[in-house]
Amino acid sequence: MNRQCNLTKRIQTSKGARYCPVPLSANGRIRPDVVLVGNREERHPEGAYYISWYEGKRLIRLSVGKDAQDAAARRQRKEAELNALNNGVSVLPENGNGHPSVAAAVAKFLEETELTKKPKTLAAYTTALNYFTASCPKLYLQDIDRTDLLKFCAFLRDKKKQAPRSVYNKFENVMTFLKANKIRDLVGKNDWPRYTEEEPEMYEQEELGKLFKACDAEERLWYEFFLMTGMREQEVMHTYWSDINLAHATVRVSHKPDRGWTPKAYKEREIPIPAKLVKSLKAWKAKADKTCSLVFPTG
Repeated sequence: MNRQCNLTKRIQTSKGARYCPVPLSANGRIRPDVVLVGNREERHPEGAYYISWYEGKRLIRLSVGKDAQDAAARRQRKEAELNALNNGVSVLPENGNGHPSVAAAVAKFLEETELTKKPKTLAAYTTALNYFTASCPKLYLQDIDRTDLLKFCAFLRDKKKQAPRSVYNKFENVMTFLKANKIRDLVGKNDWPRYTEEEPEMYEQEELGKLFKACDAEERLWYEFFLMTGMREQEVMHTYWSDINLAHATVRVSHKPDRGWTPKAYKEREIPIPAKLVKSLKAWKAKADKTCSLVFPTG
């Protein structure tokens, strides 16, 4: 049975400080500063996040800071550690021959991932390795073989009811972990899980018209910006006015060291935009907060 690590936020209420649960969406992500007070969602920017778990009957609670995504990643790491222990994988550094244990290697890999990758990547690796340690009984890395990886795929498919694409993604994450530990060639090409690449859904002009009709002016600009630039969600979130050249009708995707954000694959690029979007951006800029560098700021 998998052990849980819970995420709460300590906030001020009319009855004093309380640890309130943090609701998770269907994909496991959390919304910054949103907590459950009773059965009602409320926004509380104050306070810090905490992870908690039981050791026997004793409740352990640990502060993990004020950043929501970092807190979520810390919860997933701790849950992976708890489940490794629960499945008989002792968190030992190495055996008598100097070979690392699976749990120790996982902990080191996730620690290095946290230092070099984004929280979303850390969360994906944490979930995959959590499932792998739950399915694999081996104590040391050197003992992992092809059968363990095939059983992992079956575990994801049959026990966790994962879709074929999700099975492939988690299998790929585990293979990256093994490669980082210099373990290669355990499986052949035909051993990898397969999935059908689905065609992306396209919206007809009539459907787009219905969407835009339901939008207010601000929402319409958001959707038009996505549609006419082809930019990713976080690229739009981190677009500055300095990235937009209205005279030349272009927008740049650029590194934001002040916000600790880099484009995917660390590649900056410049995108031409149509005259219609230029006109909308000019109107938006005229009434925008001059003290904020972001084109689309939120609370």
